[in-house]
Amino acid sequence: MSIRKTFPNYKLKSGWNALLPTREASPALKKNISVDVLIIGAGWTGISAAKHWHSLSPEAGIALIDASEIGEGNPGRNSGFLLEIALAEDANPDQIEKMNLGNRLTASTMAEILAEIDASGHEVDITKAGTYRAAASDVGLKSLQNYRAFLEAAGLEHESLDATALKLRIGSDFYQEGLYSPDCYLAQPAAAIRALASLLPESVQLFENTAALKLTQQSSRWQVQTPNAVINARKLVLANNAFSKELGIGRSRLVAMHTYAGLTPVLEKSVLDDLGSDENWGLLPTHRLGSTLRRTIDGRLMVRSMHSYEKQAPREKIIGGLQHRLQRRFPQLPNFELEHCWGGAVGFTFNGGAVWGEFKPGLYVSAGCNGGGTVKGTLLGKLLVEVAHGMKVPDVPKLFGQASWMPPEPFRKIGYKLAASVESHQGRHEL
Repeated sequence: MSIRKTFPNYKLKSGWNALLPTREASPALKKNISVDVLIIGAGWTGISAAKHWHSLSPEAGIALIDASEIGEGNPGRNSGFLLEIALAEDANPDQIEKMNLGNRLTASTMAEILAEIDASGHEVDITKAGTYRAAASDVGLKSLQNYRAFLEAAGLEHESLDATALKLRIGSDFYQEGLYSPDCYLAQPAAAIRALASLLPESVQLFENTAALKLTQQSSRWQVQTPNAVINARKLVLANNAFSKELGIGRSRLVAMHTYAGLTPVLEKSVLDDLGSDENWGLLPTHRLGSTLRRTIDGRLMVRSMHSYEKQAPREKIIGGLQHRLQRRFPQLPNFELEHCWGGAVGFTFNGGAVWGEFKPGLYVSAGCNGGGTVKGTLLGKLLVEVAHGMKVPDVPKLFGQASWMPPEPFRKIGYKLAASVESHQGRHEL
């Protein structure tokens, strides 16, 4: 009989976290406790929810648990893009009023994140460097045109770049056309989430290496089983993204999609001199199965690409695939091996909408980030807490979509593989 995995158990360490000084984790939970509020998942959403709940109800007893450690879990495994405006997948030039409201909320949240990082006193590499989007084929060009139309309709600053201009900036002639938008911060994500976690109120009990294995409702309270103890809570917040489905919420709407990233060693100056004029940049693909790229301020290249369904791919396959995709874009690179390679699970929904709101009395969920769980996840965590306090909030399903139904297994997996195969073929020049 297969065992349901209620939390990620990554085989490869986060490269971002490995670059930082060792951090002492908060102790794991060892004895039963009772709290007013339990939050599962100490990422962007969970930390935001814990802080905001404390600000609205300072007397509440709050516990925050995570299966991993701050910086090593999913928040420290992403590519470090913190967008102030809508993601390309959310952007719709035909619904500009809705988009503008989403942009205002996102920009306000980004300002709060920056203020908290500054207040933490932690040294965090975070810069408003903007972001490139680039297309290598007709499929990518169509997507790029849609995003350009959204930026124009919203009156947002952007710059179109032909292949020559883009190569001068980033050192790659892989792309036919590009677009630059200044409304994005690039961060060392593990350092950023460490900084945000350091400002948790003292009254919030943080337990790391404490996975939620099972949840049950006992009368008007929630009971959560962890490896060594049981937590009883009056209110429960699930901020563990795709893995909320393994606790019984969103099973018909969520898939755990594993994506992979690699970092080169610090490159020699002679190599960097051949990689364009920009010394700190990020590039997002125009195809959702395409490759994300970054050049970091300390002289590394990062590539994020490839995907697997519900389980981690073998290390050798990941490394070979990532190196190949980086080499395609930068054939001038000398022979190299990635210094760090890792994966992370993305909460994927069929239509890109979120699994969000109060699902049962006292049970609140924010899941289905679809790769946009930093700034937007922070916002959704805050709004979820306001819902729990009976406050009026923007219409989240209208703004960011509501996750649609997906067929059960094995049909879901079969459908995914077919769709991924078709999309990979259609967008093969963008991969």
